[in-house]
Amino acid sequence: MSSKIFDVEKFAAVARRAVAEGIVLLKNDDGVLPLEAGSKIALFGRSQFNYYKSGTGSGGMVNAKYVIGVREALEADERFTLDEELKAIYDEWIKDNPFDAGIGWASEPWFQKEMPVTSELAKQAADSSDVAVVLIGRTAGEDQDNSNSQGSYLLTDDEHEMLKNVTAAFEKVVVLLNVGNIIDMKWVEKYNPSAVLYIWQGGQEGGLGAVDVLSGDVNPSGRLTDTVARDIEDYSSTANFGGNKYNIQQEDIYVGYRYFETFAKDKVLYPFGFGLSYTSFSIVPTAFYYGVEETEFEVQVTNTGSVKGQQVVQVYVSKPQGALGNPARELVGFAKTKELQPGEQETLSIVITNYQISSYDDSGVTGHKSAYVLLEGEYSFYIGENVREATLVASFEQEELEVVEQLSEAMAPVVEFERMKPIVNGAGEFEVSYEKAPVSTVDSNELRVEALKPEIKQTGDKGIKLADVDAGKASMDDFIAQLSDEDLCCIVRGEGMSSPKVTPGCGGAYGGVTDSLLEKGIPVSCCTDGPSGIRMDSGKRAFAMPNGTCLACAWNLDLTEELYNWEGLELRKNKVDVLLGPGMNIHRNPLNGRNFEYFSEDPLVTGKNAAAQLKGMHKYGVTGTIKHFALNTQETGRHTVEHVASERAIREIYLKGFEITVKEAGAHAVMTTYGSVNGYYTSSSYDLVTRILRNEWGFKGIVMTDWWAKGGRSYKGNNADMASIVRAQNDIYMVTSSAIDNTNKDNLEEELAAGTLSRAELQTCARNICQFIMGKPVFARLIEKGNELDLQLAEEADDDELEFDKIIDLRIDEDGVAEVDLAEIKTSRNSNNIISVSFKERGDYKLELTVRAGQNLSDLAQIPLSIFKDKDLLKMVTLTGEDKDWQTIEVPLIGCAMTFFLKLYFAQDGMEIKNIRISLTKSREEEFRMLFARMGEE
Repeated sequence: MSSKIFDVEKFAAVARRAVAEGIVLLKNDDGVLPLEAGSKIALFGRSQFNYYKSGTGSGGMVNAKYVIGVREALEADERFTLDEELKAIYDEWIKDNPFDAGIGWASEPWFQKEMPVTSELAKQAADSSDVAVVLIGRTAGEDQDNSNSQGSYLLTDDEHEMLKNVTAAFEKVVVLLNVGNIIDMKWVEKYNPSAVLYIWQGGQEGGLGAVDVLSGDVNPSGRLTDTVARDIEDYSSTANFGGNKYNIQQEDIYVGYRYFETFAKDKVLYPFGFGLSYTSFSIVPTAFYYGVEETEFEVQVTNTGSVKGQQVVQVYVSKPQGALGNPARELVGFAKTKELQPGEQETLSIVITNYQISSYDDSGVTGHKSAYVLLEGEYSFYIGENVREATLVASFEQEELEVVEQLSEAMAPVVEFERMKPIVNGAGEFEVSYEKAPVSTVDSNELRVEALKPEIKQTGDKGIKLADVDAGKASMDDFIAQLSDEDLCCIVRGEGMSSPKVTPGCGGAYGGVTDSLLEKGIPVSCCTDGPSGIRMDSGKRAFAMPNGTCLACAWNLDLTEELYNWEGLELRKNKVDVLLGPGMNIHRNPLNGRNFEYFSEDPLVTGKNAAAQLKGMHKYGVTGTIKHFALNTQETGRHTVEHVASERAIREIYLKGFEITVKEAGAHAVMTTYGSVNGYYTSSSYDLVTRILRNEWGFKGIVMTDWWAKGGRSYKGNNADMASIVRAQNDIYMVTSSAIDNTNKDNLEEELAAGTLSRAELQTCARNICQFIMGKPVFARLIEKGNELDLQLAEEADDDELEFDKIIDLRIDEDGVAEVDLAEIKTSRNSNNIISVSFKERGDYKLELTVRAGQNLSDLAQIPLSIFKDKDLLKMVTLTGEDKDWQTIEVPLIGCAMTFFLKLYFAQDGMEIKNIRISLTKSREEEFRMLFARMGEE
């Protein structure tokens, strides 16, 4: 066995198990699964050749060492044989229909053209195979939502034809959905395949996890974390989804199953929490304890079938309607068994607090405005294996209304709108009605001065280092007092992308980003994109994780925490303190392009999974940034659209997961969104960042903006309004090219001089940043204390070299100038160009590249280029979609004495190149001749 601390094989084994547990079996007629050993499989669908390990954008750009799809996993499994004649037909077709990578960031196609499968081809395959396995693939990502169209939410004509002909020719047909989130499922009734599974996007081990389930090595125990409805129009949010100016949450708290179970049960194809198994279970509540502040259930689960497996137990509550109105059922607890052998039992304990079953009154109709209350009436609890099949097991009567927590108005809407509310009709069933949502009565951003800490009198540099604060030799206030106004303005500016001050290719640097801050002992801390693995645009490899939906559908928090133990160790190995994830926005609608990163339509599932990921990373001293705080429920207009929602919906649905993560996992870092909510960009929302996050929840960490976010009021904000961001106690603006040069031209100095931004506000952010950094590995490395793990990891060999297909030969002749043939350069994603540079005259040279961003890219596109000389990273360039004019990048190549290799690594599509030129800037021939003569080499 490997003696390495960071053992990627062990990491892979845990990831593979997580994939398998997250796979959801929706249909399994006549026990077609698991597949019998010896089965000959006809594998249909071009996704067998381009397995989607994740979605796209910042949440998916992991340069994995390998990706094992379903086809590769089946080929490696000796129990099964693939139809090679069918594969050969696909191979020939793909020669003329290669994978379409698109033109860059947010411009990738969400699906690939499918090979037409005729009835003749299907029959031919059926004559020589036992079972058909059909793969259907989709990706999605930043800056572009899904759509209710073919190739996105709906199947294409070719996919319909394939399913029609394959199901007609084969008795046994298994359909695997390699997708990031749920898609339209009406086709299941139409074609009636034997088995259907959501295998999601499983990262680099995805295919192996899928085959573990197909073979029966793992019994499927995944359960849906979203409701699958008949039509996209059936979702309560669809009517108001995707607006460019307003994203009005008219459905209020009735999102997902909360809506369907209350108003539209008949619209559901597969209910929330649903999933099949190869065995059967009995779920029997054995005890119910109702206390003053919490309720506890003990549930006995028995494997009543013939094969081993796991079961998920779900607890729902039905609350009184009262004056507020409530969903018919809400998830309030869940647990997953260990793997039970046939006949084996396990007793699970599930505790539910009164806070979990309370309702938020944002209007004062109960007499307690802006308070969580227990309404008078009956509280009924349902336990089972999904929301629809859970049965009534206990109830209690709340004799009178009780205030669980009194809060104050925060983030109330400023736009008037009507919201959904249930009423009971004559048949005793719920019908949709609407009421006016309560609007804001106070602008808390204008009242923020009430909570300001006093200004610390500036003392100038007293020689106090941050290490002195850590050692108890000085207070944090003494340290902060040394920071000049320039220091204070610089420390709240994060730098990036791909700052040379931190791990090459990472997303951002913050903390000691100037010489003055460094001199005071503040190290430069590193963060980079996640959540599906570590994104390093230098081309450095990292482990590609299963996507958020897959992990949530496992309902196994211990397994997720174990997986993120390994992710935390990999972060530590790469000197990354903060992973920019988990993403934990609510699946408000199936069309959100970034649902693959997130977990569920339910806030409890969301919060518990995010908390498990953070706990996993915290084991090794690193952390994740919970994002996007909050209401990032669509990609359309994500940096301009105003999200309009009631206080109640914000509290009960969209903030609840974040609250769970802060309170249960002690979250250290938060990222606000691009968009605005109820009048303010979230980066500048004092209600959100200070009153709720810090004051109510007790958050002690740092808050950062999303990259190049706006600040200020909705529609009036801009990227330079840093003062509004600081006033909200959003500590770090991400990102600027140079903090000391204020390359974003923000308004900090201007507003500080005018008195509209107080020094105390900047000092508060500086204190938050310094306190955070003191607890991270970067600080331990600086002071050489508690850094034993880093020293051990540094000793482990790293064989992650960049791969390349060929070497471009470049010879510089007497004129000292050479140009690279651009036809030889590949700029597609993950392209690594190796240029062998030879010359006659030794000396200093200069590399010049004239580049621009693709003209059709969105402004927020990120196009990174890493430039290496041999193994040394010389420069990283990250264009954004706004860089549409040609610009020349110069890189000095000092002291070139012999042939060397240039490497140009493109981590993303979308960069256009006008020319690449190398020229001599200074001859050093005589200098090198004399040097080598002294060394006896000439």
